[in-house]
Amino acid sequence: MKYLSKQIYQIIFAVVLSTPLMVQAALPDFTRIVDQAKDSVVNISTKSKPKPSRSREYEIPELPEGSPFGELFEKFFDRDEFDRRRRDAQSLGSGFIVSKDGYILTNHHVIEGADEVIVRMSNRREFVAKVIGSDEASDVAVLKVDADDLPVLEFGDSDKLKVGEWVLAIGSPFGFDHSVTAGIVSAKGRSLPSDNYVPFIQTDVAINPGNSGGPLFNLDGEVIGINSQIYSRTGGFMGLSFAIPIEMAVDVANQIKETGSVSRGWLGVLIQEVTRELAESFGMDSPHGALVAKVLDDSPAAQAGLEVGDVIVEFNGKKVMRSSGLPPLVGRATVGEEARVTVIRDKKRRTIGVQIAELPTAITQASFTPKEDKSNEGSALGMKVEALSSEAGKRLKIENGVQVVEVEEYGPASDAGILKGDVITMIDNQEIESLDDFAAITDELKSGKSVALLVQRRAGPVFLAIRPEDS
Repeated sequence: MKYLSKQIYQIIFAVVLSTPLMVQAALPDFTRIVDQAKDSVVNISTKSKPKPSRSREYEIPELPEGSPFGELFEKFFDRDEFDRRRRDAQSLGSGFIVSKDGYILTNHHVIEGADEVIVRMSNRREFVAKVIGSDEASDVAVLKVDADDLPVLEFGDSDKLKVGEWVLAIGSPFGFDHSVTAGIVSAKGRSLPSDNYVPFIQTDVAINPGNSGGPLFNLDGEVIGINSQIYSRTGGFMGLSFAIPIEMAVDVANQIKETGSVSRGWLGVLIQEVTRELAESFGMDSPHGALVAKVLDDSPAAQAGLEVGDVIVEFNGKKVMRSSGLPPLVGRATVGEEARVTVIRDKKRRTIGVQIAELPTAITQASFTPKEDKSNEGSALGMKVEALSSEAGKRLKIENGVQVVEVEEYGPASDAGILKGDVITMIDNQEIESLDDFAAITDELKSGKSVALLVQRRAGPVFLAIRPEDS
């Protein structure tokens, strides 16, 4: 047909006109969530007495009227600045009501160091809140206001969240009460350097100073997280926001309300990431899990028989894909109960029962007297080692190993990241107690195949993968 019929033109025209409506219908409508939740979200402001600076640890002296020293003191003392410093410092944050009788959740860092906490509702009612308790490790705080029949929010299941799912936040960025922002879940189970026990929900929801402590909602209007942190180079929103999963926050809050403190599970191991080279040395198809670099004395791990070099790949049936995924799982484990820990050892999987203990506030290690041996030995791995010195043993709190005294500029040791001063305590899952052990083991290493070395440094033990070359 040379020309389209009139009916076809009408159909095409109708489709073009309806396209914007179709796109609009596909987008979520947040108005219902906001209407239901806004009255349960609160603004939190705090007051704290400013600490005197080192340069102003004195009071302006009171002088008699007409004193000749008046102008002198006015010149060297800025009264306006002094008065400003004496006023109460204020900070802003957000929170949300979790019980009709006035319990409120927010962030620890919102109320930290506050002498007074003021909660303002959506209807502008204000209360002076009592801090029931807070936990710095999870950044959760519990407040209580003297009120009844308050509107509360329902909790969802953050485990059911899917990456790419729509989420919404309500808070008070920069003091603008009840601001609503939306976005999607960018990732789950994120670990941040300063927070080992929180598997954060990462979103691209616009979060700014003042949003901290406010709720993060799913499309059912349920709270699935507490907005806690942002990643920013400017101090403002840059598309990386992090929320505490609501299950963890509620667990922490319940412990604070019941006991006044928070108990966490403890395994007693130092762990590190499994690299591609280390995975190859352990006979793993791909890098995953948490590599045990040290087992602490008298810890649950030591009593259960976990060993240095084990790769923990599951904890209580949950897979450990990265080393950062293990601490939150252990922290939430019930103290006193047995956990099932699946490890890869000698290239085989095995499951070990570990009686979880409570995370101690401080861990001490026994002292010892290291062996002295001053003999030297060369190495075909691009480094030179000698026996562990008494000084190095005391400093690093280890008894056995060989100390690296020289690293070739170009060679396997340099490529592996070995440094002068490192102490090698294990190679290919074999402990090094002397220079003879080191020589015997390294002589048997195959060229071109990665093997794992356990290195002790000031910062702690670390596994490195080295690939021997033909000598």
